[in-house]
Amino acid sequence: MSNNTVIKVEGLSKQYILNKSGASKSDTLYGNFLNGLRNVKNIARKKETEEFWALKDVSFEINQGDRVGIIGRNGAGKSTLLKILSRITPPTKGRIEYSGRMASLLEVGTGFHGDLSGRENIYLNGSILGMNKFEIDRKFDEIVDFAEVEKFLDTPVKRYSSGMYVRLAFAVAAHLEPEILIVDEVLAVGDAAFQDKCLGKMNEVSAKEGRTILFVSHQMAVLSALCNKSVLLEKGQFVGMGPTDKIINTYLHRGEKNTGQNYDNSEPANGAKLKIRSVRVLNHVQTTVSEINNLYKGYVEVTFEVFEKGRGYDVSMELKHMQYGSIFTTCLKDIDTEGNDNKVFEKGVYKYCIELPLSFLREGEYIVSFAATIPKVEVLDVFNYDTLFSILDSTSPVAKTTEGRYGAILPVLEWKKMESVII
Repeated sequence: MSNNTVIKVEGLSKQYILNKSGASKSDTLYGNFLNGLRNVKNIARKKETEEFWALKDVSFEINQGDRVGIIGRNGAGKSTLLKILSRITPPTKGRIEYSGRMASLLEVGTGFHGDLSGRENIYLNGSILGMNKFEIDRKFDEIVDFAEVEKFLDTPVKRYSSGMYVRLAFAVAAHLEPEILIVDEVLAVGDAAFQDKCLGKMNEVSAKEGRTILFVSHQMAVLSALCNKSVLLEKGQFVGMGPTDKIINTYLHRGEKNTGQNYDNSEPANGAKLKIRSVRVLNHVQTTVSEINNLYKGYVEVTFEVFEKGRGYDVSMELKHMQYGSIFTTCLKDIDTEGNDNKVFEKGVYKYCIELPLSFLREGEYIVSFAATIPKVEVLDVFNYDTLFSILDSTSPVAKTTEGRYGAILPVLEWKKMESVII
């Protein structure tokens, strides 16, 4: 491993055994006895277990100070990779070399003892990282200020909300000076303002202090803004590593044909209040498409399900151009003239259709992303599937000649001739 390399992964693989019969496997003596009986009874049947490789022969190197995104669809092996890197689970094959202390933030609840107070958990985590009391004392006030949990510092963390828990966990991980910081999508639990604060902190510790960041997210705009490099995984296998924008482009165009639609039929997490179920791009006759011609109208349809009756729920959409980045955001509250803060959402399924301002947008490839929040209070859901589609320009003069025209948008504006003034 070179002097500048802080993580070297060689031939990393992780295998799980899936039990197809539905009967659970056990490592206890009694469990092994029962498993033996099942094997004898089913000896003439088809094999009831199946090998599943969550990761298969993954290799790459990460240098000091790199901010590396881990990109891939659900089931690609991202979380498995981070758990192995964090020493939470061992690999089946392969090896990893590290240089420096590592802190991980993977799941709400990981790394903290629920019966200990916030104060006690700060010192516990610092000790695990190899820091002495003097070093932790020096960072203590910064951690508390960043996490904004001073009033609850001596309360057992099992009584914290998920947002408070994540705020403190991130503050501890980021401030106790690990050389390597690993963060999964757990930040989505926090509110939008705190997410921005965390991203700013990760940029700061990497750029100013030379620390290395590994970050998993389904939000391409966030990865593009934070990460200088990214790793692409697909079905447990390494696809490539390179500049983040290039890897994002490969990810969005690889494997699955762009159909202008995405669905999430998975079960909601415990306690979920709202879940975004589907996003579709529609043409002027309400057909799902991957290309929209600006000669006609185009729409984005979002469907979400409310599981808990509540007040003030909001759903927002961001439109991003593949080359120019974020174009605009819009949200449900924009159209509510009656004050959506007081609107009560009953349990059920809701569907909204948003007309795109096609005369305002230049041709090219776009990504549409959705999130649901109670503004400034809680992130309810982030739709983890960026929906890709294209806009074709058939109407504006710019479509015929684009020399000298730049910018994220291409509105056709009126030039009104005025009377000449001779000076």
